[in-house]
Amino acid sequence: MQPELNPGEYVFCTVKDPGGIPTGEILSLFREKEGLTLILEKSRADELGLAYTFVASWISLTVHSSLDAVGLTAAFSQALAQENISCNVIAGYYHDHIFLAPESAHRAMEILKNFSGE
Repeated sequence: MQPELNPGEYVFCTVKDPGGIPTGEILSLFREKEGLTLILEKSRADELGLAYTFVASWISLTVHSSLDAVGLTAAFSQALAQENISCNVIAGYYHDHIFLAPESAHRAMEILKNFSGE
């Protein structure tokens, strides 16, 4: 899986319209019926005055994963859950991305490296 801990802190925000936020500053955008969920760097969300309830670290699994692969997300999320680490997973076109509490990031990296045999 080749996990990589990205620097910084990230937050999940919700907006009706991302209007003034340049797309280059949005890490992820997902449309839900209640509004748009954005993932941004915490510092930028603070500058924009956006509310959030969860601050996260971001781990990318740098191996290319297929969007139709069966069981990968379940397997690594179960390994993290066994250590009481909650995670939010987003599948990108090329890689899976895991968002979790910053205090769990280094332990999660150890678990993911052991899980993948690194």
